[in-house]
Amino acid sequence: MKSLINSHPMHHLKKIVIGAAIFLSVIGVCTNTVTASSKNETIKQNIQTLQKSDQRWIQVNLATQRLTAWEGGKPVYAVTISTGKQSTPTRTGSFKIQSKHKSTRMRGRDYDVPNVPYAMFYQGNYGIHGAYWHKKFGTPVSHGCINVAPNHAKWLFNWASIGTPVVIHQ
Repeated sequence: MKSLINSHPMHHLKKIVIGAAIFLSVIGVCTNTVTASSKNETIKQNIQTLQKSDQRWIQVNLATQRLTAWEGGKPVYAVTISTGKQSTPTRTGSFKIQSKHKSTRMRGRDYDVPNVPYAMFYQGNYGIHGAYWHKKFGTPVSHGCINVAPNHAKWLFNWASIGTPVVIHQ
């Protein structure tokens, strides 16, 4: 029989720490899966509710890089967009337009863009706005915002009001 008196206490501590780390990793994976699943369900339910209303709302499909403006269950305008790159993704969820600016300056760690047209912010610095500096619509290139060609951004800006729901999903 092996004596525990001569065994090193750190050896047992390492086993406990490794076991706990594996356990917590498994819990983390399961929790993230459940959280993502319930978030997706909430988004689906919000879309269904909005489609049954007569309310104006905006749907952003990240997978297809399409934005659709709706009046209840009727699509009234659809455009190709550019959302966030993999390193700076566009957040999914249900939001509401909080502020509108005909023109604004947008700054970040590695960008500073003046005169960004027709910006509508729905969460902090995340917004839908015109992008005159690229023509890569249909490809994720932004820092998390939803880029729209300026003429389409103008139409959306004039159509939507503060409080208009914005639903963003994969």
